[in-house]
Amino acid sequence: MIKHRPKYKQIIEGAIEVIAENGFHASQVSKIAKKANVADGTIYLYFKNKEDILISVFRDKMGYFVEETMQAIEKKTTASEKLATFVYMHYKLLSESPYLAIVTQLELRQSKPELRHEINSVLKAYLDIIDLIVQQGIEEETIRADINPQLIRQMVFGTIDETVTTWVMKSQRYDLVEQAEDIHQLLINGLFK
Repeated sequence: MIKHRPKYKQIIEGAIEVIAENGFHASQVSKIAKKANVADGTIYLYFKNKEDILISVFRDKMGYFVEETMQAIEKKTTASEKLATFVYMHYKLLSESPYLAIVTQLELRQSKPELRHEINSVLKAYLDIIDLIVQQGIEEETIRADINPQLIRQMVFGTIDETVTTWVMKSQRYDLVEQAEDIHQLLINGLFK
């Protein structure tokens, strides 16, 4: 598969850095190629255009996140434990890659409807994990069943997303992962009986 080729990975990693440093709109394909140490034309062997690169970055990294997170939460028993692990994994991944955090929190907020549609389709697998945790909590009778599960999902996602955005906007001046347990407590005290 093309995604396992070294040049593909080089381009993805180069794109993350260039987009984080310059913003999506100011990130020319030539800058990405230079950072990835490939010829400009090589980019087009793997990607249709700059938008395709952005979506591929998100798809690649989100796929990794979903896979790693599912493995981690499968080792947990309760919905609360799974939620704590989910929050921790999200913060850990982005704190280990500040450039990726900038791209996901700032540059993926695109106004083009077709880009938003692509981003949302990639995000679905991530949101499905939250849905699984919420459903388990409802079945365990530890998460309130009187609140719409989609609203709970939005609250969980929104809380995690906003805390990472704040961390990015404050130039990562503090340890994001250290906030994981506080956020978990905030969420369970609002959601759990």
